[in-house]
Amino acid sequence: MADSQIIGVAMNHQLLGQMTKRMESCSSGRLSRRQFLSRTIVMLGPPLIVPGSVLGLNGAVAPSGRIAFGGIGMGNRARFILPNFLHQPDVQFVAVSDARADRLKSAKQMVDAHYGNADCRAYRDFRELLAQPDIDAVLIATGNRWHAMASRFAAHAGKDIYCEKPISLTIREGRELVNDCRRFGVIYQAGTQRRSTESYAFAREMVRQGKIGRVHTVECQVWTGGVVPHEKPVPVPEGFDYDQWLGPVPWRPFVWGRVNGWPYFWDTGEGMHTDMGTHYTDQMQWVLGTDDTGPIEFEATDLVWPDPTKYMSETAISGTFRCRYANGVQGIIYQRGAFKDRYIRYIGDEGWIQVDDETDQVTAEPKSILKLKKPGGVSWANASAHIRDLLDCIRSRRPTRCNPEVAHRAQTIVQAMTISARLGRKLRWDPVLEKFDDEDANRMLYREPRAPWRV
Repeated sequence: MADSQIIGVAMNHQLLGQMTKRMESCSSGRLSRRQFLSRTIVMLGPPLIVPGSVLGLNGAVAPSGRIAFGGIGMGNRARFILPNFLHQPDVQFVAVSDARADRLKSAKQMVDAHYGNADCRAYRDFRELLAQPDIDAVLIATGNRWHAMASRFAAHAGKDIYCEKPISLTIREGRELVNDCRRFGVIYQAGTQRRSTESYAFAREMVRQGKIGRVHTVECQVWTGGVVPHEKPVPVPEGFDYDQWLGPVPWRPFVWGRVNGWPYFWDTGEGMHTDMGTHYTDQMQWVLGTDDTGPIEFEATDLVWPDPTKYMSETAISGTFRCRYANGVQGIIYQRGAFKDRYIRYIGDEGWIQVDDETDQVTAEPKSILKLKKPGGVSWANASAHIRDLLDCIRSRRPTRCNPEVAHRAQTIVQAMTISARLGRKLRWDPVLEKFDDEDANRMLYREPRAPWRV
């Protein structure tokens, strides 16, 4: 007999015993034994079956020990990573929110199907979700324009946070996020999950052990940026809360090209070197041991921009983005090639080591380095280890691997590269004061959020 069945039968026997005592305490003339038993059978009904998971049996975590999560922004990325949350034994997803009715409905269905019930609550406005007292933490997987502000709303509500990258779209916005997480004492994990991936950890360890000598260059590649042809505005579709979808960015007429191609506009995305590049600047900072500081110089060259007569998109199609640390180490992001061609390589005076992001394959020179790598391991596509780090930190209240300060420093690098590209000149940066030597650049450190979508 399963644990749940044993518990159910035992509870019924316990209830029967309690009722028998009540019968014995009554006057024998008022209720016969036959009458008592007939009434008891009706009340008890079939044996009470309580799943063992409810009581923390069979390796499950009892509901009282689970971390209750809500989801904010339930589009493609959320649906990709959500199973990594749902399969954590100490997570209970209890609510979802999205500005699009179709995505909200499908997200609720996905969660309900996993748990085999209809208990997941659905909110069009994420602020209603954040107001729920039974929610401990949130997954934020909106478009990039919302990452920092939604995280700040969550911090003000006292919720712990897992937020997809990039964590912000401006440098000052990132610093405000760091400050809010500290102020309200919330645990935050940025979704730069390669820090929790064996291949990338191995490359870091080899560099830190000096296997390639002194590192002088970190080189990486993201893919060629897209372009969005001009389109005419159309009415906002039914079930699409466009005002909330835009959130803190300036209002513009509804154009499907802008909605679906949001990574290629300054308001909402800032291009591929920012979107994917932050994974690599995070790795660079981690490997170089510079999580609390950053480069001092930025420059962008070889830039190819969309033809404004054909396209309404704004961000670069391709280019080379460089930074330099005070010790002379250079970081380079190439925006070129196909999606499958992305990689990061650490180059030292005695060799190099590279991680191919598409295949998770590690290559190196000298090749003897590879003999030190253990076989197996999961790729970055499985974020379970990164989520596990967050959950452990929620319980211990210690900083996560990609805590706000770490994530902000990595994000600052690609944002400074963007500002250099847009101004068309080399910039000097003070990582302590977080200011440029150029007033035009300093004016681009922040964009005022649109009301009422701000904290």
